[in-house]
Amino acid sequence: MTMLMTRRVSGAVGAVGLIMLAAACGSSSASSTAASAPSTSAPAASTSAPAASASTARPSAAPLAVLKTEQTAALGTVLTDAQGFTVYWFAKDSPTTSACAGACAAAWPPVLGMPRAASGVKLGGTLGEIKRPDGTMQATYDGHPLYLFAGDRAPGQANGNGVDGFGALWYAFKIATSTTADTGTSGTSQSGGSSGSGGMGGSGGGGGGW
Repeated sequence: MTMLMTRRVSGAVGAVGLIMLAAACGSSSASSTAASAPSTSAPAASTSAPAASASTARPSAAPLAVLKTEQTAALGTVLTDAQGFTVYWFAKDSPTTSACAGACAAAWPPVLGMPRAASGVKLGGTLGEIKRPDGTMQATYDGHPLYLFAGDRAPGQANGNGVDGFGALWYAFKIATSTTADTGTSGTSQSGGSSGSGGMGGSGGGGGGW
């Protein structure tokens, strides 16, 4: 009887061992399969957008110096800029060179740009330009580089006429009202007096040409 019980226990122990062995083998096989399986994760998508190309800046158009005439109490009709401020010339200049720079140009700002007569305005003098030392283009009238005067605070004033400053006299352009010559001509400044200005210089018309 004791022997029979011993055989049954041994048989049961053996069966349990076989079951555990089979389970261990199955677990090892599953782990091996999982380890050997190829990765299925997709590569990360690139989110960087291509850099936008910089816009090409277009060159700005050359500035214009629009000229017209204005009536003054002291001088009659004078040459002015587009806002009606009196325009002057400097006796120290030459037809191709401005002698006014630095502090002089601060007191007498040059009229910059390509000169044009305002719509409906007829000017008898020759319009042109010269190059200043800083490379900017200064408008000329009858071979005289043009300037404004810091002392003129409103259109129609001519406080700079006859002023002696920075080594020479300054004069406004007196314009004859009967001028009928063509306008808007731009080119090389010409020397000589202003045939259509009705006389340049001070209020007495005594300013000289070149």
